[in-house]
Order: sequence, then C-alpha cells, then structure tokens
Amino acid sequence: MHGDEFDAVWKALSDSTRQSILDLLRQGHHPQIVEAFPHLSRFGVMKHIDVLREAGLMHTREERRQRINSLNVVPIRQIHERWVGRFEEPPKLTCHSRKKSRRQDPGGTQRRRYHKPRSARTRANR
Repeated sequence: MHGDEFDAVWKALSDSTRQSILDLLRQGHHPQIVEAFPHLSRFGVMKHIDVLREAGLMHTREERRQRINSLNVVPIRQIHERWVGRFEEPPKLTCHSRKKSRRQDPGGTQRRRYHKPRSARTRANR
C-alpha cells in the first residue's frame, strides 16, 4: 500500500460516523446499516459507505434482495504495521520477569550453566 492508498484509509477513518459503521461491521455482517443511523438520511449513510468501500475497508455482496456488508481489516493492519508496529519496542526482560519465570519452573528444569573457575579452565586446556 502506497501513500495515496493510505490517504483514502486515513480519510475514511477520520470521520466519527464512518468509525461507528466500522464498529457495527466489526460485530458481524450487517445488512441494514442505514437503519442503524436514524439521525442521518439514507443518502448521507450511503455516501459514508461509499468512502469506506473506496478505501477498501468494507466489502459488499448481494444475496437475493439484500446487500451484505462486511469489514475488511487488511488496510487497518497495513497502517498499523507501517505506522505503529515500527515504533513499538520489543518487550524487555526485566529482573521481575526473570524472577517470575524462575517461580514458574519450581522443578528446575531450566538448568543454569556451570562455569569452571578460570584457573581450572586454564589447567584443563594445557
């Protein structure tokens, strides 16, 4: 996905009504989106749906006399990978997490390495 394609997704995500439509779609396939927004005209809702389709965030298929709408999360994942994922830090192993992992292994199956004292290693190599 290139900059222009991201622009369409950002534009689609920038409106609270379109965000509400996506939230509705996230709950499952929803054939009657227009009825979920009684404060908007049918034409207004359809314009929002067109913006979501153009951005690739929504798929529509026709079944008999109904249109079945579904969410396409791929563009959102691509934005996350591009803009969020690259700035996330890998989890750090803290002293607390090390102690916790030792407590979870009470039998000692994770063995510690035993290092010979330096003098013993030098004598063995001679």
